[in-house]
Amino acid sequence: MRRPLIIFYFLVVYALAELIWWGILLVKSQPERSTMIIGEGTVFAILLIYGVYRLHKAINEEAALHRQQNNFLLSVTHELKSPLSSIKLYLQTILRHELPAEKQRAFLVNSLKDIERLDDLVENMLIATKIENKSYTFPKEKIDLSLLVDEVLQRIRQHVVRAERLQPAVTKGITVYGDQFALSLVLSNLIENALKYSPAEKPVVLELKEAGQKAMLRIADQGQGIPEREKEKIFDKFYRVGNEETRATKGTGLGLFIVKQVLDNHGASIHVKDNRPSGTVFEVLIDRK
Repeated sequence: MRRPLIIFYFLVVYALAELIWWGILLVKSQPERSTMIIGEGTVFAILLIYGVYRLHKAINEEAALHRQQNNFLLSVTHELKSPLSSIKLYLQTILRHELPAEKQRAFLVNSLKDIERLDDLVENMLIATKIENKSYTFPKEKIDLSLLVDEVLQRIRQHVVRAERLQPAVTKGITVYGDQFALSLVLSNLIENALKYSPAEKPVVLELKEAGQKAMLRIADQGQGIPEREKEKIFDKFYRVGNEETRATKGTGLGLFIVKQVLDNHGASIHVKDNRPSGTVFEVLIDRK
């Protein structure tokens, strides 16, 4: 890819040099038409440079998308392989050894947790595709958001080593009009994202409360935070900071994309703020019903 671009830019420079040279020759041979020659040459040069700029920008965007897709494939492979290997090991151990019933049950429970991880990954991939294809209809109804938050927290706690890391402050009885499945994905992705990017010993605080005519969901972690220049990009599909082969945290780059698309469909807003002294706060505002 790099070599064809070098040749292309060389040809552009050559074309501009030829344009200037022929312009000089024409002005010398027809001095009475110099104004017209210079004007037309300038317009042509501007159009050529603008076209090259747009092409250069499009190539860079395509290259960035290609890198993100490669990172996505690498991350999905890792996300699939890890729980599958774990499930395989648990089941092989149960089949090959005479284990006490309590031990077998523990292995089966852990296998079920890994299957739920795989299910979440598949759900994210499916809904991201449907949203992008505009084939997901977002069936809405009146739902108890407080109850939904409690259900999502209960499910996530089963996968967290230290359940006390999650510190909820949920006002009861807050209702909204929305898609329960899609909003559960929003909650799951935001909470798991906060846990993933926070040190294991640091808490993640979740608040749900009334804010006038809106419900406010606030999730605060104490991780490294998000640089200002990255805050707008994190909601792009596949976008993740760094290289997938060297990045320590897992993920597919779909979670926050889904969050933003779902909230936009609900007429809700999401804001990314800095936590103090460190970390990130995601603040969601959605109309109450």
